[in-house]
Amino acid sequence: MGQTAAMCPAAPRGGGAQQATWQRVRRASPRLSTAAVRRMEALPWFAALSAEQRSWVGLVVQSGLASFAGWFRDTSGPPTADVAIFAAAPREMARAVTLQQTVQLIRATVEVLEEAVPTLAGPGPGEAALLERAVLRYSREVAFAAAEVYAAAAEERGAWDARLEASVVEALARGDVGEAVQSRAASLGWGRPGWVLAVAGDAPVSAADSAVAELRTAARHTALSLLVGDHGGRLLVVVGGAGGAAAAVTQVVAAFGSGPVVTGPVVDDLVAAAGSVREALAGLDAVAAWPGAPRPVPTQDLLAERVVLGDPDARRRLLEETYNTLASAGGDLLDTAAAYLDAGGSVEGTARALFLHPNTVRYRLKKVTDLLGLDLSQPRDAQVTRIALTLGRTSSL
Repeated sequence: MGQTAAMCPAAPRGGGAQQATWQRVRRASPRLSTAAVRRMEALPWFAALSAEQRSWVGLVVQSGLASFAGWFRDTSGPPTADVAIFAAAPREMARAVTLQQTVQLIRATVEVLEEAVPTLAGPGPGEAALLERAVLRYSREVAFAAAEVYAAAAEERGAWDARLEASVVEALARGDVGEAVQSRAASLGWGRPGWVLAVAGDAPVSAADSAVAELRTAARHTALSLLVGDHGGRLLVVVGGAGGAAAAVTQVVAAFGSGPVVTGPVVDDLVAAAGSVREALAGLDAVAAWPGAPRPVPTQDLLAERVVLGDPDARRRLLEETYNTLASAGGDLLDTAAAYLDAGGSVEGTARALFLHPNTVRYRLKKVTDLLGLDLSQPRDAQVTRIALTLGRTSSL
């Protein structure tokens, strides 16, 4: 890997350095490598590396200097700093040492080599200048080779992260959130957000990858944690953050296609996010039954449609939150709501059926609205309440 050429005793060929200079460079390579690593020890981050990681760096420096000496035998051709220089260290080095830090290592090595030029250059005229130019040309090629190594590592890591993220999202959809899933999410950059929720909808018809990439970029700027995946051809996003969730939801929704988008309930952490994912997907199955649904629509607002589809969670919640709430409130609110719906939304018809004054009916209907957040004079709210009453009347059957 360059060392073979560096150790070859053959004299430089035409157009190369004088033999004396080349021999000095070749023999000085081990010493220069030691001096370069010593200089790197002044870098705080280098000193923090483990002994094994520092030894990886030393091997790369030795390989690079040996490769330089091999090329310096004949500088008539262009320098070729092969990426094999970095093969002296395992792939883990690309994670332990960043590209910026690698550039600092190259700079330290070049500085040591440049300082040694007066003692390495032969006595011939212009040999010092020739060696300086050779160092400059070769260091540039080494920097390009380093960039190529890190680009390949980033591409490989990106593919691995995509597979890992897909497995985490799928586990959340299955409700399987053990320690292994949490560990995988953490390795993808998932932090400790104050709230978490799921958002589900159709992916964009075109440029889906770019839409998700823009979402990730925006999330980094707003300190959001994201997990993005495909579930049955649908786009599923689990988002976590601090402060209010409304602005984050607006930001996330922009990455979806033009169809309906459903949000799950806000939960405390990633473990509970499985429930939010399940709710969001269930809401997405049912949202087609409400053509006028807002975008996004909370899955809580789709309980009636979900009940029609046989969703047991929605049945339980609609029964508890609407029917049981009315039944336990007293004041004949349940009977008044039922009579009002049976009368087709007529206050006077309800009053006649219950032998009440119309103002008493209006008073009770206002209490129903205050209690449930549902206005029975609105068709949508009336439909939800009617389904809840049907559940309540048949729950013991």
